[in-house]
Amino acid sequence: MISVDYLVIGSGVAGLTFAVKIAEQFREKTICIVTKTDEEESNTKYAQGGVAVVLDFQEDSFQKHIQDTLIAGDGLCDTSVVEMVIKEGPKRLTDLICWGASFDLDYNGKLDLGKEGGHSEYRIAHHKDITGYEIETALLRRINQLPNITLLNHHFAVDLITEHQVYKFDPDNISCYGAYILNQKKGNIEIIKAGVTILATGGIGSVYGHTTNPTIATGDGIAMAYRAKAQISDMEFVQFHPTVLYDDKEGQSFLISEAVRGFGAYLKNKNGHRFMLDHDERGELASRDIVSRSIDNELKKSGESCVYLDCTHLHIDDFRIHFPNIYDECISRNIDVEKDWIPVVPASHYLCGGIVVDRNGKTSIHNLFACGECSRTGLHGANRLASNSLLEALVYAHNIYKYLCSHPGQQVSIQIPDWDDQGTHIDKEHIFINHNSKELQALMNDYVGIVRSNALLMKAIIHLDLMYKEVEELYKRSKINTTLCELRNMINVAHLIISQSLERKENRGGYFNIDNISPKKILENYTS
Repeated sequence: MISVDYLVIGSGVAGLTFAVKIAEQFREKTICIVTKTDEEESNTKYAQGGVAVVLDFQEDSFQKHIQDTLIAGDGLCDTSVVEMVIKEGPKRLTDLICWGASFDLDYNGKLDLGKEGGHSEYRIAHHKDITGYEIETALLRRINQLPNITLLNHHFAVDLITEHQVYKFDPDNISCYGAYILNQKKGNIEIIKAGVTILATGGIGSVYGHTTNPTIATGDGIAMAYRAKAQISDMEFVQFHPTVLYDDKEGQSFLISEAVRGFGAYLKNKNGHRFMLDHDERGELASRDIVSRSIDNELKKSGESCVYLDCTHLHIDDFRIHFPNIYDECISRNIDVEKDWIPVVPASHYLCGGIVVDRNGKTSIHNLFACGECSRTGLHGANRLASNSLLEALVYAHNIYKYLCSHPGQQVSIQIPDWDDQGTHIDKEHIFINHNSKELQALMNDYVGIVRSNALLMKAIIHLDLMYKEVEELYKRSKINTTLCELRNMINVAHLIISQSLERKENRGGYFNIDNISPKKILENYTS
């Protein structure tokens, strides 16, 4: 058993930022970060675009950024949260620069700000097309300089420790005392007691077969919080990135950044028609939900497998400078960006909902906080504005830190029982787990995708219920292993997405159900 002051679950920008700040402020406090693979593997690592932040106050303003965010969120944003996050932006970007993160500069030595879909001005601070990797590298470098931080690789958080494990469970008064952690190399369950636990576990992309997320994005934090009876909301708002490099294989897909369209690329169908102008006057710079549905519409009309991103009219040297990683990936797949169109399709990308938190990152469970993609802050509403996610993670990690400076957590004094796995055996049914994982992903792709219907959602919930019962039976009789726990978590997350989709009776932002619009409108959208 390990006892620490702060337990951080997840090693993306949100968790690392909090850990750095609290460790620098309280050198006598102990911080433990657990991550289920290597510390650099997270959604942050694959964030290409950048940090949306207002810096050019001659052309831009906080109010413009606020308005763009509210428009993208389609009426469901918390306006006070939007104002707070955006106005904190410049300070939080300064934090990153002080920690050693570098961002691209223009010829005058000022930050070279980009523009992405839904933004009315140039305000995206970026490092080429690997901004997330640059930020994470700087944070990990700082983490390694702080002696009061312990970082445990290959440690998988199985469940939160609450009164449920300790004594009689009161669903109206729950506290978190740490987590049960699987040491993946040794195969045993360890207890980490903590005065404060922070969930920073990232997204849910692997619940879908095609995703921009790494395979580790299985919604673990949300599922653990759900099982612990935390409030979870807005799970129906799954954002699909419009432009992912087309590949007929399932798994993590290569993202073609929003910034490429901001740079001037056109979306075209196989006949060369620039179709986005038929759907929105902003064309390729419409918000992601609109672009994704427009592509979905084109594919359903044509029966084709992909549409195309045309960059051939752009200056190729400038393209290579701004997007070296994207250029190299295309070349490796025999796509010459100077001459060839890039085949693209939408893929699951970002979850706008999650664990409900207040402005200080507090969940509905005492001593449990959440930040980053696993949290629902009210910033995104029904649809995230491009590059607002890294900004949100930075701001909320800072808010949790500031709150805990004046409201420090208490050491856990209660007795926590050991993990009970009596009567279980080492599972040898790997084929069953692999089969069910693929079946779940196919179910979500086919029935709970960009465009949904009540009939498909009901079919999905019936199939999912059968899968849930089978997996729970296996879980109860098996020794804990990571793949089984991930499957269990993905099923919990899928249930939340489907059930909250059925509860929503109007289309907003990233949620679109054909049963929520008139038959006439359906014909307008889905017939040639």
